[in-house]
Amino acid sequence: MRSCPVERVRNIGIMAHIDAGKTTTTERILFYTGNTYKMGEVDEGTAVMDWMVQEQERGITITSAATTCHWNDHRVNIIDTPGHVDFTAEVERSLRVLDGAIIILCGVGCVEPQTETVWRQADRYRVPRIVYINKMDRVGADPETAVKMIRTRLNARPLVIQTPLGREETFRGVIDLVGMKEIDWGSDLLGTDFTVREISEENKEEARARRNEMIEILSDVDDALMEKYLSGAEISAPEIKRAIRKGTISLQFVPVMMGASFRNKGVHPLLDAIVDFLPSPQDILPVVGHHPRTLEPEIRKAADAEPFSALVFKIMTDPFIGSLAYFRVYSGKAKIGTVLYNSSKDEEERVSRLLEMHANKRKELKEVYAGDIAALASMKNLSTGDTLCLRSQPIVLESIKFPDPVISATIEPRAKVEHVKLAGALKKLIREDPTFKVAQDPQTGQTLVYGMGELHLEIIMDRLNREFGVQTHLGKPQVAYKETLLQPAEGEGQYIRQTGGRGQYGHCRIAVQPLERGKGFVFADEKRGGAIPREYVSSVRDGVREAMEVGILAGFPLVDVKVTLIDGTWHEVDSTPLAFKIAGSLAFRDAAAAAKPVLLEPLMQLEVVTPDDYLGGIVGDLNARRGKIGGMEMRGGSRVIKGLVPLAEMFGYATVLRTLTQGRGVFSMEFFRYEIAPPQVAEEIIARIEGRIPVHH
Repeated sequence: MRSCPVERVRNIGIMAHIDAGKTTTTERILFYTGNTYKMGEVDEGTAVMDWMVQEQERGITITSAATTCHWNDHRVNIIDTPGHVDFTAEVERSLRVLDGAIIILCGVGCVEPQTETVWRQADRYRVPRIVYINKMDRVGADPETAVKMIRTRLNARPLVIQTPLGREETFRGVIDLVGMKEIDWGSDLLGTDFTVREISEENKEEARARRNEMIEILSDVDDALMEKYLSGAEISAPEIKRAIRKGTISLQFVPVMMGASFRNKGVHPLLDAIVDFLPSPQDILPVVGHHPRTLEPEIRKAADAEPFSALVFKIMTDPFIGSLAYFRVYSGKAKIGTVLYNSSKDEEERVSRLLEMHANKRKELKEVYAGDIAALASMKNLSTGDTLCLRSQPIVLESIKFPDPVISATIEPRAKVEHVKLAGALKKLIREDPTFKVAQDPQTGQTLVYGMGELHLEIIMDRLNREFGVQTHLGKPQVAYKETLLQPAEGEGQYIRQTGGRGQYGHCRIAVQPLERGKGFVFADEKRGGAIPREYVSSVRDGVREAMEVGILAGFPLVDVKVTLIDGTWHEVDSTPLAFKIAGSLAFRDAAAAAKPVLLEPLMQLEVVTPDDYLGGIVGDLNARRGKIGGMEMRGGSRVIKGLVPLAEMFGYATVLRTLTQGRGVFSMEFFRYEIAPPQVAEEIIARIEGRIPVHH
């Protein structure tokens, strides 16, 4: 039997820019819901949700941790996600399976670059959210600017439902505009003791004005409320709550709350808001997938009586259990012993262990139900994005898309004998992290690792050492360039070998044409009737794909191309799949060489925050790095510079910025898109790859 009906389940994520207080807020939630008896602190390295050694040492979240707690008869499944841009995949995969989110803003920094990124990701998945302005006790806390920036930068409609009681070091609590009460924590350090009282005379007028602003916004989503408001009738707190819930779930606005999690102020009302305003699995639209064979749309409602469907959103290696697969149940139920069908891979496997996760601790379960987030242990062949269902009622849910890695480095074990051990460890890390890739350098045969940034690769190295016991040496990080084509062209490939007895014969003609950036690879078969038998077409495609992997100019993967098979010939005796694969590869190289191949480089979105005095030096330095300044603005007495800059020019920028600003400037950077590299830059890279000029260190 399920312990909590589906309408009382909340699946939420906690997201923010690095250092806004996500993990601290999650730790407070766990403490007040009775999940932990002692509060964990990020600064002391005792946070429950930051359980990895690397997280405790650096005071940042690296991997999204899941946990479950209970509040007011509701079950709340929480995923605490990283704020650092290098781990954006963790946010992406979490948003895909969540019903609601809390976006935490720092009361001083307000809307920061990574906040904009997670907001865009939440918009893409249409996730309802609450904004919590944290660190209201800090000097310079400015909730009004934060609310303004929600409007201007995030393009959202803020609904302020609390105002602060006191400011900076005098911050004591909040005025609740829904129930028109003051919630005062005073100087209680644990935050368990607080007073709820009528609003004092000095705050009454301001609170009434703010409440009227709130009700005006709510009138747009609730006609009954509008009638009452216009007629001047009293509007009760339950009516306001109903309207806030309705508008939040339909994404018409975002409720804005305030607090100081580190000082234990403001977390109780936030917990109430999660239950009152964020959706249950039943409040969101039924999940839509397709039938694996007929490709017809399939719909599943969030109900236990529906056929089972679930999405695997994260794979983790556990030293005791082996592989753990986190999944979200969208419909139906499954228990130990159930045979689940992986419709993404056309495989079946029996469920042997079900676990409820609390960061890196776990509790055995007998059964899971619609709306649950849990983990499967000892399942062999699961990957992120796989759909689990029943073979009798199959469905494939939309998978999760991840950004491509933008930086690479060579990796090798310190001891030659550890090559096999390293390969095994890398294989496990690839399963866990979809933005981490491994390849072989076609020129040197060395192993290359690809990641989202220098910190990402650093953490991978650290994990290889601690978790897998492999000491490795990482080469100097390089930019992950790509290649593409600028114009259409045709090419021909012929592979003929005669070696006594049966030979090899494959011959094809293809056309290539460029696609829009980000469209990947499209293969079309438009050959005449009997030019090449059907069974060899996929071999041609495989050959083309292999040739694209190593590119034309400098061995970088070739992307965003449509390849059309237009003609060919075959031999009844000598034709083989291998011959057509080689012919496809040769035809592609022939066509691509005539299609104006160019080099693509990753462009990064950069934001530098600096005191005004250093502005000239920073702008001059960015121009020298081929940066394009996009705009400048003032924020809390500092100057904010925004722009686009090639990743290749940004290695070691942290040190340069420290020198330019005497340690007072900070920057953040995230991948924006791939763009054609200028000719002189491309020439230098190609010459370096071909060994004509030495690498600059």
